[in-house]
Amino acid sequence: MIENMDVVDAIAVRRAYRAFSDRPVERKNIIALAKAMCLAPSCNNNQPWRVIICCKDSLQRVKEALDLGNVWATAAPLIMVLASKPSLDCRLNDGRDYYQFSCGLAVGQMILRASELGLIAHPIAGYDPCKIKDACGIPEDNVIITLIVCGYPGEDISLLSDDQIAQQKERPKRLPLGDTLFFEEWEEPYISSD
Repeated sequence: MIENMDVVDAIAVRRAYRAFSDRPVERKNIIALAKAMCLAPSCNNNQPWRVIICCKDSLQRVKEALDLGNVWATAAPLIMVLASKPSLDCRLNDGRDYYQFSCGLAVGQMILRASELGLIAHPIAGYDPCKIKDACGIPEDNVIITLIVCGYPGEDISLLSDDQIAQQKERPKRLPLGDTLFFEEWEEPYISSD
């Protein structure tokens, strides 16, 4: 844990690590992560995220629903299941449903808090949503948006693929700002003066 970490520092140290310690995540830190999500912005403050903390009975059932590419997540002592549905957030007349955006903001904010606490919080998309719903008793009309694999960093890389081991050692390259940031119009690239 880094005391009094600035947001810019949390952004810099945040990584999608996959090697976990078997050390359990303390209840106070789980609550700290949940509080970080609760303070996230959402459309009209609807807070559409519904999070199930899986660290005991449901954890093994959730792990059994993971895709093979996420076998590394079976070493984690905690998995959060984030679900929601369109009716829990703003639905605009042009067809935009904000619930997934609002949930993404909450997860992003929670990930930065996890970094501050010395934890890994790694969201994944590779799982069987029907099995997750069964494992956690989630109503059918909800969408499983993501699983967030949480725990303390570890050294055991035996469950990782070669590509995952490389990503564990070095942060994957990011696209240059000019590929993702435009000024005034689409495809009018950002030119860095830095």
